[in-house]
Amino acid sequence: MAANLEDVPSIDLMTELLRRMKCSSKPDKRLILVGPPGSGKGTQSPLIKDEYCLCHLATGDMLRAAVAAKTPLGIKAKEAMDKGELVSDDLVVGIIDEALKKPSCQKGFILDGFPRTVIQAQKLDEMLETRGTKIDKVLNFAIDDAILEERITGRWIHPSSGRTYHTKFAPPKVPGVDDVTGEPLIQRKDDTAAVLKSRLEAFHRQTEPVIDYYAKKNAVTNIQAEKPPKEVSEQVQKTLSS
Repeated sequence: MAANLEDVPSIDLMTELLRRMKCSSKPDKRLILVGPPGSGKGTQSPLIKDEYCLCHLATGDMLRAAVAAKTPLGIKAKEAMDKGELVSDDLVVGIIDEALKKPSCQKGFILDGFPRTVIQAQKLDEMLETRGTKIDKVLNFAIDDAILEERITGRWIHPSSGRTYHTKFAPPKVPGVDDVTGEPLIQRKDDTAAVLKSRLEAFHRQTEPVIDYYAKKNAVTNIQAEKPPKEVSEQVQKTLSS
């Protein structure tokens, strides 16, 4: 359901028009971001999205939205989920195809968390081919597992505010306690060494063949993701402007 533009404040309309005018001169880009949990993809993704006027396609969110909106593909996805089955690759690619029709995806997209397998990558490429486009770049956020373990297992969170701390990089004034409220900090269940180890094993097993698949098409650029966020941003900018 489109919003009634008469009800949108003029300043918002003008801001959006100016944004679209600025975007019209940007080159189209279709990107895949690949990297293990904690590699910093989540930090860089919104920056790339804004700089190049791309839409961010997170397949998990898109599936949930399609199910909630009861689109034909969403109904099929819900049937699979209700049976406890995985949603088929064809369905996920179909939902991406639908999303690409939106005005926000006109200049291209960032895919994050998909494709996870070579078969998904092939199906994605086939779909893009029917649209006369292809993946321009795969940014591989490469980082040593040991560095990730230090990054992730040191994370502590203040649940009610979402403030995050790190025992080494951004410690609270008092260990285990939030600076502002003095309430105790918690560690997410996923942020333990054992959980991280299994997630990383799955990531390497599944994703490395995808990186190899796109490397054969000369589409992969390795980003040194162990560097500070500002330096990672500079590497990304350099890659995308070349």
